[in-house]
Amino acid sequence: MRVTADLSFGPGFRWGVSTSAYQIEGAVAEGGRGPSTWDTFCAEPGRIMNGDTGEIACDHYHRYAEDVALMRELGVDTYRFSFSWSRIQPSGIGPAVASGMDFYDRLIDTLLGAGIQPAPTLFHWDTPQPLEDAGGWLSRDICDRFAEYALMLAERFADRVPMWITINEPMVLTLMGYSLGAHAPGKQLLFDALPVAHHQLLAHGRAVQALRAGGASYIGIASNHAPTWPASDSVEDTEAAGLYDNLINWLFADPVLLGSYPAGFEAAMPGPVADDLAVISTPLDWFGINHYSPVSVGATTGQADTAATDGILLPPGLPFEPRQLTGYPTTDFGWPVVPAAFGEILRTFKDRYGDRLPPLYITENGCAINDEPVDGVVTDQRRIDYLDGYLRALKEAIDDGIDVRGYFQWSLLDNFEWAAGYSQRFGLVHVDFETLERTPKASYHWFRDVIGRG
Repeated sequence: MRVTADLSFGPGFRWGVSTSAYQIEGAVAEGGRGPSTWDTFCAEPGRIMNGDTGEIACDHYHRYAEDVALMRELGVDTYRFSFSWSRIQPSGIGPAVASGMDFYDRLIDTLLGAGIQPAPTLFHWDTPQPLEDAGGWLSRDICDRFAEYALMLAERFADRVPMWITINEPMVLTLMGYSLGAHAPGKQLLFDALPVAHHQLLAHGRAVQALRAGGASYIGIASNHAPTWPASDSVEDTEAAGLYDNLINWLFADPVLLGSYPAGFEAAMPGPVADDLAVISTPLDWFGINHYSPVSVGATTGQADTAATDGILLPPGLPFEPRQLTGYPTTDFGWPVVPAAFGEILRTFKDRYGDRLPPLYITENGCAINDEPVDGVVTDQRRIDYLDGYLRALKEAIDDGIDVRGYFQWSLLDNFEWAAGYSQRFGLVHVDFETLERTPKASYHWFRDVIGRG
């Protein structure tokens, strides 16, 4: 279980862990916090596995000092968390709630006191419910609200926060929340959800400008990306995979890094698109990639394997079909473990964007391994094997000249895993969801050794 000497990234490389507000904070009705779309979604029968909710989650709202102590012992120098918009602006508009701002003041000051740099994300899918009621991310108005929110946060925290993230994984909210209805707010609009992508990207650009106006610096986005592999060499499968690749990857990266949409998508976006793209492509200081596993895609057969889509049955008539990758080990979530795909997506970014690509950070990477404690010890060797493989692939990419400056593991804690509830454990630290006791796993100690090597 020890780390070999070659798994070293050198001085200056940032090591961190990532979490998000709704997945760990709990305290959904405390401190003036208003309801978010995820509170509403969880209250709808049948939406979440086992009827789980984030009402308590890991109770990080009350136990943040304990969690910061775990991070300090782990040795990370950066903590990526997210602000709860509903905790700061319950209606998504107007002045901040003092108790919400005060909570993040305490968290940030505790992090800094432990020698850990805060790297907050402004938005990780938990839209204030009143904004959703007014149209949510289908409405252009939310971009104005998001810019106001960003400025408010910058003016309060920029003096102590050295690294900022605007939006987490806009693809997932678009696809899972508005297109397929598997996440909040549960809409099934299929391709009519494309305006959600545009408005999130526009809100991102507006937020970059607002953060800088409020004194913040070193700003990026956390966008999820993975290789799309055609299910075969046939023309049909290759074309289907190409469309899926544009829809899942480049629809969300090209506007930010090139100021344009992939061919055929601009006409589907609400305008004025050209003016919006100039805002969306406001230069970044860095770009964050969240990566988990590659996707195999082919032409539609009508016999899609729902294991390839986290159990979601896709509607008929789509021009592509995700397929289950075979021949690889899988996580307990059923995701294939393919370290080479990690290096592939990083090289694809370098090849696609060239000099337009800012420095990269890996803002999420990790796996669901659901081992439970035995005599107080969690021996999650499969997570160690996963991390070892993916970190080696990352180091090879860096050695090949790709400018990656940090790696933030998902996640510090086992947490509320969205529609999967508490069934999937991504944490380096085991959480007993009855007692909320934290138990560092074997992977926690292994990762601490990696960090200690630099």
